[in-house]
Amino acid sequence: MSNQINDGGQAFPRAVQFDDAFINGHGMTLRDYFAAAALQGNIAHPEVTGNRDDIARDAYKYADAMLKAREAK
Repeated sequence: MSNQINDGGQAFPRAVQFDDAFINGHGMTLRDYFAAAALQGNIAHPEVTGNRDDIARDAYKYADAMLKAREAK
């Protein structure tokens, strides 16, 4: 079993053209995007209390669960 975290790949990949060359614009991972959405939802509710580090860690737990559910489709 691999200890590597599934990051879901790039959330908003795109190629950016500079003069005659294309540069890959990677952006954030899908895991980071999901975590940011979960974090935003959690901190929007006054009932959510606790240490900021714990709340941020929980956001990534939600993101990992979303990626796992996405694989099961």
